[in-house]
Amino acid sequence: MTETPPEPDELAILWTSSDREVALKMVFSYVHNAAGKKWWKNLTFIIWGPSTRLLSQDRELQEHIHKMKEGGVILQACRTCAEEYDVVPILIGLDIDVKLMGEPLTRLLKNPSCRVMTF
Repeated sequence: MTETPPEPDELAILWTSSDREVALKMVFSYVHNAAGKKWWKNLTFIIWGPSTRLLSQDRELQEHIHKMKEGGVILQACRTCAEEYDVVPILIGLDIDVKLMGEPLTRLLKNPSCRVMTF
């Protein structure tokens, strides 16, 4: 008898968009609900590309990031992107783990217990 593989229990959200409306109306809304309702055992929010600049300039989005952290969401950002936009200190000040993300993202993508959503 073949065993059924376990359901994925980890979600990584890769936020790359510089579109503020997408962030507020889609991405952040889903993260808040997923964290608050415990839809996933582990929830990682990755800030990558143009979203790093948008977050660094927008106080309302920063407040949402604080709420995510309080809700147990793991916050990470791509160091290379943050350096390109010259926002590393701002992201670190938001208590985001700023690091090289190529290998960590690859591990998440290869992990059968993890789903990855991109926005």
